[in-house]
Amino acid sequence: MPMPARELYIGQRKVSRDARTYFIADIAANHDGDLGRAKELIYLAKEAGADCAKFQHFLAGKIVSDFGFKNLSTAQSHQAKWKKSVFEIYQEYECKREWTEILAETCGQAGLEFMTTPYDYAAIEQVDKHVRAYKIGSGDITWLEFLEQIARRNKPILLATGASNLLEVKKAVMVIEKYAVPIVLMQCNTNYTASLDNFKHINLNVLRTYKKEFPEVILGLSDHTPGCTTVLGAVALGARVIEKHFTDNNMRTGPDHHFAMNPKTWREMVDRTRELEFALGDGVKRVEENEKETVVIQRRCLRLKVDKKIGDKLAAEDLEMLRPAPLNAYQPAELNEVVDKKLIVAKQKGDCLRQGELSA
Repeated sequence: MPMPARELYIGQRKVSRDARTYFIADIAANHDGDLGRAKELIYLAKEAGADCAKFQHFLAGKIVSDFGFKNLSTAQSHQAKWKKSVFEIYQEYECKREWTEILAETCGQAGLEFMTTPYDYAAIEQVDKHVRAYKIGSGDITWLEFLEQIARRNKPILLATGASNLLEVKKAVMVIEKYAVPIVLMQCNTNYTASLDNFKHINLNVLRTYKKEFPEVILGLSDHTPGCTTVLGAVALGARVIEKHFTDNNMRTGPDHHFAMNPKTWREMVDRTRELEFALGDGVKRVEENEKETVVIQRRCLRLKVDKKIGDKLAAEDLEMLRPAPLNAYQPAELNEVVDKKLIVAKQKGDCLRQGELSA
């Protein structure tokens, strides 16, 4: 039998299978190089229902090779539409290191958790005192030494697993688990084109695989599709951490705006998820509190087709099964129990048979 998923805390917020879904607004590059915009997006994310505002601490020279991308012969997916080189775009949208403390303080003032993804060793050192959990992007799932350096910090790790196979995921999880660090394992598809065709490749049922293979992790989804369809599906399958990119305007120029959620769609996603959480329930089949009246008005009971006096013996043809069914009435399945029994009270046509009204 698999063990139940462990609990973890991000700040004061409990994250577990039984807790409300935790929403991370990935502001990422949508600050457009402007600290003021970054701060404004934090407050907008809070208003839209996010629990956490996340950034990405990368420096162009520490994440991409200018030479490598300029000499890349294969297709470049969404980057093929960029009007500048990959290196120039990364430079333009860096999260300035001197912003870190300001962003963390702003999140605190807004009532959000501050989180970021570090993309180099120096970034880990700088952000560590400001974060209470780490998010690792899909692209670094095979950089095991880097994962180990983060795991040594003894904080929860949210690991995105886009564009990877199960063996690669297992290797990454093994590295992190050596340090007994709680993990959120996030299914992800790393296609950023915002094409509706991407829904064919989200593969939410990987969450079922993760639940079986890694019974002690919390499940999550890092998603780049429009709307909240995949989010609702993931939550229904057990995901309790959701990460989506966040912007104030999908029409802005920038690498992440077009596939991000905006304040309106984010609020819609959160509201629909909260409804779904109520609807999922605890799995115990019972008569629910709001059904107790329905039990009476929709179920059938044994009712008399003719008037009967005290002492009359009941025959099957004297009875029919009709609604409503008071709680102490005989049910249709109890017909054989009442046939040939005598009434100890007089009954009129249409009345139901109640417990305690019959004798042998």
